[in-house]
Amino acid sequence: MHALVVGAGISGLLAARGLVRRGLDVTVIEAADRVGGRTYAEQMGRGVFDLGGQWIGPSQRRMVALADELGLETFPTYDTGRKVLDVDGRISTYAGAIPSLSPIRLAILQATIWRIDRLARRVHARDPWNAPDASVMDGRTLQAWMTSTIPSRVVRDVMTPAIRVIFGAEPRDLSLLFALWYIGQGGGILSLVDIRDAAQATRFVDGAYAISRRLAQDLGDSVVLGSPVAEIEWAPGSVIARTHDEEWRAERLVMAAPSHMAARIRFTPELPASRRALQERFPMGSAIKFQALYEQAFWREAGLSGELVCTSGPVAVVFDNTSHDGRQPALTGFCVGQAALRVSEMSEDEQRRIFTEVLARGFGDKARAHSQLRIKDWTIDPWVRGCPTGIMPPGVLGTYGPALRAPLGSLHWAGTETAREWTGYMEGAAEAAERVVQEITGSLRVPGA
Repeated sequence: MHALVVGAGISGLLAARGLVRRGLDVTVIEAADRVGGRTYAEQMGRGVFDLGGQWIGPSQRRMVALADELGLETFPTYDTGRKVLDVDGRISTYAGAIPSLSPIRLAILQATIWRIDRLARRVHARDPWNAPDASVMDGRTLQAWMTSTIPSRVVRDVMTPAIRVIFGAEPRDLSLLFALWYIGQGGGILSLVDIRDAAQATRFVDGAYAISRRLAQDLGDSVVLGSPVAEIEWAPGSVIARTHDEEWRAERLVMAAPSHMAARIRFTPELPASRRALQERFPMGSAIKFQALYEQAFWREAGLSGELVCTSGPVAVVFDNTSHDGRQPALTGFCVGQAALRVSEMSEDEQRRIFTEVLARGFGDKARAHSQLRIKDWTIDPWVRGCPTGIMPPGVLGTYGPALRAPLGSLHWAGTETAREWTGYMEGAAEAAERVVQEITGSLRVPGA
């Protein structure tokens, strides 16, 4: 039996590996000239730094096991010291996961986090469209819920950067149902935004990009790069994928590219209306990531963790991103949501200037003296067109959600957006791959299945 996998990110490569291990012949077809999808790293200064996804957490069991299997070394994210909060240019510092606020505002913030997590637990990961009041929640934006539920503007402003970084979007862009579904899969909002024992707990010595490179090496010549799929012809038990000059035939096809990229492929016959509508209404969030390298970790010397949260402006958050051995001090920052769309239209020199100003306001003038500032604009990446995850506006998940991962004859759907755990993260990519392998090998008589 032969299977095709479209997309050589973590989900596509793990799906291919799983199918090979079950006895299938597999070809992975990737549009870009590299593997990795939304993971990518470069050697900079005296270290290797991720320009895409980079962290895993202790509850992400698949990625923890995969790192161990591949022999990839990891290390804890630095979080020692006080954090910096920039509220409209007013700088303060705080310790712990929650910013320092007045007692009343702190109580409101804690109550809001509790309420979000409680609502999220009611939205089941496998079928969120069947949650109580799903249609009501799906018809409302997260912004509308925050405005009506959180009486303090300051608390709303403090929460908004976290939402922007999690989704790469503004609260007004997100269905409340979708936001709760996504947050619930990651174990709650603090689990998604915190470092210690949370989603940002652990980094890879050689960068998370090493995962995809290692998986691709093991698959060898079965990974075909620089081949954008333009057309897929499908029927029960057979499928043909065509690029501008090549054609592949198989019995099954796994679509591991993001939904908004799959929408650019011509399917013959046409996909069902619900699947088409889902793909056309499932855009990617917007994100620009930068790495600032320094000769000294001056923020550590000042008793700061390197974490900066900004309630307004072009940057939402900054983290310490120093190499594992401490030889290359670095800060990494995220410009996300509406700000990313604005900044993407600027020249690189202007981008450098405004990112440097944010760092200097948060950490002092020493932050201006970076030895290198590397910017990766994911909004203009031709084969990703955004980061960190696909987002759903109101009316999508509740109406078209059942088409998200449902197989269609010879077609199967992978990618982190289809996951039932940790959607949007590398762990979600691994879970989706695991599910697709089970779907295919459960429906075919494959040696070793």
